[in-house]
Amino acid sequence: MNEIEILSEIRDANLNYLMLAQQLIRSDKATAIFRLGISKDIADLLEGLSNLQLLKLSTSNMMLARFRFDDSAILGMLTNYSKDRSQAHLHTAVLMAGQTAEAIA
Repeated sequence: MNEIEILSEIRDANLNYLMLAQQLIRSDKATAIFRLGISKDIADLLEGLSNLQLLKLSTSNMMLARFRFDDSAILGMLTNYSKDRSQAHLHTAVLMAGQTAEAIA
């Protein structure tokens, strides 16, 4: 992939993320805040954006969504489950719930 193609893919990912985030927030804000790992202030902001504003924001050349698994133990639980995948996901959700939500910079 060349740089132009990468930037295009980033913009597409940004738009998809923003549209999904807004849909989740509008349907169940508390759950969206948890699943997206964002603050209430950011959720309120995203909820109120128009389609044109979403499109404009998505054209950034940086990813708007951030990889949430800074802790390798959490990532390991999701990828190296043995017998009970649902239990690994539940344990991961409990650990993630203890982390503070960070605002999108």
